[in-house]
Amino acid sequence: MRKAPQFGDLLPGRDYADRPAAFGLLERDGQVAVVRVTKPDAQPWFDLPGGGVDPGETPDQAVVREYGEEAGLKVRAGAPFAEADQYFLNTEGVAWNNRSVFYRLELLATDPSLKIEDDHALVWLPPLEAIASLRHDSHAWAVAAWLRA
Repeated sequence: MRKAPQFGDLLPGRDYADRPAAFGLLERDGQVAVVRVTKPDAQPWFDLPGGGVDPGETPDQAVVREYGEEAGLKVRAGAPFAEADQYFLNTEGVAWNNRSVFYRLELLATDPSLKIEDDHALVWLPPLEAIASLRHDSHAWAVAAWLRA
């Protein structure tokens, strides 16, 4: 049985569908990669690059794809180092429970042609600043787990 910490609050009257997700931790020069997400009618926020696992895709394939789409980076997924779940509402108001796997990543190359999410911008932050800035508690927890490992 999967034993992962659960983050986020359940809002009354909402059904939270389980959603397999994968996120990655990429370090460069003592800083970690995050994306600053800017959506209309919302305050910008920071997330670890990653997201939902598409049908027929493995979690490690998903995190590699998402890093390209969100940050324009080619990465290789190493071993997963943590799992955590997060209840949240997306910007369309859909309730999800991200069942997330977190991977250590290796940077292979920068490839701007991969980037398709114009509302995501790559930012490098010191790990403690990332912990304080990340929107999802599960992401902040994963950075702390990575630091402790």
